[in-house]
Amino acid sequence: MKVTNHSTVSEFVLLGLTDDPTLQTILFALFLLMYIITLLGSGVIITVIRLSPRLHTPMYFFLSHLSFVDLCYSSTITPKMLTGFLSERNTISLLGCGIQLYFYSGFGSTECILLAVMAYDRYVAICNPLLYTVIMTKKVCIQLVILVYGGGFLNALIQTIFTFQLSFCGSNVINHFACDFPPLLILSCTDTFINELMIFVLAGFLTISSVLVILISYTYILSNILKIQYAEGRHKAFSTCGSHLTCVTLYFGTIFFMYLRPRSSYSQEQDKVITVFYTVVISMLNPLIYSLRNQDVKQALRKMMSSIVKQLML
Repeated sequence: MKVTNHSTVSEFVLLGLTDDPTLQTILFALFLLMYIITLLGSGVIITVIRLSPRLHTPMYFFLSHLSFVDLCYSSTITPKMLTGFLSERNTISLLGCGIQLYFYSGFGSTECILLAVMAYDRYVAICNPLLYTVIMTKKVCIQLVILVYGGGFLNALIQTIFTFQLSFCGSNVINHFACDFPPLLILSCTDTFINELMIFVLAGFLTISSVLVILISYTYILSNILKIQYAEGRHKAFSTCGSHLTCVTLYFGTIFFMYLRPRSSYSQEQDKVITVFYTVVISMLNPLIYSLRNQDVKQALRKMMSSIVKQLML
């Protein structure tokens, strides 16, 4: 990724979440714990899915990629935020800021598209069960994943390049714990109308199109579930979608509030809290939601743990 810049700024100073030393210590411990849970939770889900033949289905193939994206998404933000709690002056180079922004935006956009693909997968499984294995072949799943990552990182590349074409010739202090588009646009000493329009259009198209796919898929899914005569069948169908719907609601709720709002209502303090929620908290909650609510994952995890215990006792 080539980043072009016409500014005199060579680095940015990140103010972080707070300047209170006591609160910084508490937040460091809290976010370190959350990051460890994210790494362990996502890592366990990926490992269980890879090692359990029973979970070698399209649904769990996409779930393993969601866990991988969550792990990477959190890792683009959390380590730098943690070091900021321990540093008197938390700085990031211009190149480092560009790289962080690119991967942060890339994995965020990828998760957005991936959640839509997972909704489509559930639609095919519930509404066309007899054709599921014919439609969702291994080749199709791989093509969808390539589309997910390609679309996500193409969006990130365009927005990052346009952002770093701006001039930063004034203050280099970012009132944030990470490089993000809104606080960077505030620091620019050139007109940012095109950048704001591009963020609104690209983020809006990506988010709204993904939400439409999810809404349409779940409209058909709900219609088919209500036609199931047996309560056990309805419960099983709902249980396969419940975890995904929970993740979708948490993720898109914060995304809509974060980016699809007028600049006049933008608040940097509010922005930091929201960013923490959808990059750190949601990335931690997703593997917990899927592992605690999904019977197949829990059974595979118990089987794997039992196998490990038996090998240790030999």
